[in-house]
Amino acid sequence: MTEESHRSSAAEIPVTSNGELDQSPETVFQRDSYPSVPRALNLSESCVTSSNFASTTEGIIESGPYKGEMNAQPMSGAVVLSDDLKSPAMEKLDLVRKWSINTYKCTRQILSEKLGRGSRTVDLELEAQIDVLRDNKRKYQNVIKLAQTLASQLSQIMQTQRQLGDAFADLSLKSPELHEEFGYNADTQKLLSKNGETLLGAINFFICSVNTLVDKTIEDTMVNIKQYEFARVEYDAYRTDLEELNLGPRDAAAMPKIEHCQQQFQIHREKYERMRNDVSVKLKFLEENKVKVLHNQLILFHNAIAAYYAGNQQQLEQTLKQFHIKLKMPGGDSPSWLEEH
Repeated sequence: MTEESHRSSAAEIPVTSNGELDQSPETVFQRDSYPSVPRALNLSESCVTSSNFASTTEGIIESGPYKGEMNAQPMSGAVVLSDDLKSPAMEKLDLVRKWSINTYKCTRQILSEKLGRGSRTVDLELEAQIDVLRDNKRKYQNVIKLAQTLASQLSQIMQTQRQLGDAFADLSLKSPELHEEFGYNADTQKLLSKNGETLLGAINFFICSVNTLVDKTIEDTMVNIKQYEFARVEYDAYRTDLEELNLGPRDAAAMPKIEHCQQQFQIHREKYERMRNDVSVKLKFLEENKVKVLHNQLILFHNAIAAYYAGNQQQLEQTLKQFHIKLKMPGGDSPSWLEEH
C-alpha cells in the first residue's frame, strides 16, 4: 500500500466497471505529467477527437502543431477549397478552355464571311486608308530593291574605273611619248571613282532611311492594324451569337445565356472601338512622318544623281554635307577624301 501511494499521478487512469474512461481524454492528456520535456521543441502532434472511444463513429484526425488545449470540433459536409488553394493546372485548364471557345467563334466567323453567309462590320474610311498603306508599302519595298540594284551596279562600275585608272597611270609612266594622254585619262577615271563613292554614300543613306520607314515605322502600324482586324472578327463573332440567341426563345433557361453573351458582346465591342481609334491615330501620325522623311530623302537622291551625272563635284559634296552624310573608304577605318577636306 505504501508503494501504491507513491505512484505518479501520470500512471493513474481511472476506469469504470465496464472499461470506459472515467474522464474525458482531453482531461487526461491536459495533465502536466511530463514537465521534463522542453517546450522549445515545438513538436507536431496528432489530436484524436471522438465523443466516445467505444462508439462506432470514425474519428477526425487533425495534424498540426500543438497549441495547448484541444477542443473537439465536429466536422461534416463537403470540403471546399479556397481560391488560394486552387491548383495552377486548373487555372491553366480554364485559360485553355476560354481560348478554345474564342478561337472556335472567330474561326466560324471568318469561314462564314469567306463563304458569304455572315456579315462583317466595315469602317469604309479606315479600310480605305489601310488599303492605301498596304499598297504604298509594296511600292516602297520595290523602290528599295531597285535602289539596292543601282548601288550594286554603281559599286561594280567604280571598281572598274579604279582598275582602269591604275592601268592608265602605269602606262603613263612606261610610255614617255604618251605620258600626258595616259595621265589625263588616269586622273579622269580616278575622279569618276571618287565621285561614285560620294554618290554611293548618298544612295545607301537613301536606302537605309526608306528601309527604316518601311520595316519599322510602317510595320509597327501594320501590327496595330492586325490587332484591330482580329478585334473586329471577335466583335462580329460575339455579335452574331447574340443575334442568334435573341431570335430564339427567351425562357428561364435561355436568359442566363443571353445575359452572359450580352456581357461578352459589350466587352468585345469596347475593345474593337478602342483598337479602331488607336489605328486611326497611328495612321495620322504615320502619314505626317512619312511625308517628312520621304521629302528629305527624295531631295537628297535627286540632287546627288543630278550632280554626279552633270560632273559637278562641288555640288555633289555639298549635297552630302547638307544631309550630314560621312563616307568611309572601303576596307578601312581611315577618313575618306571628303572628310579630309
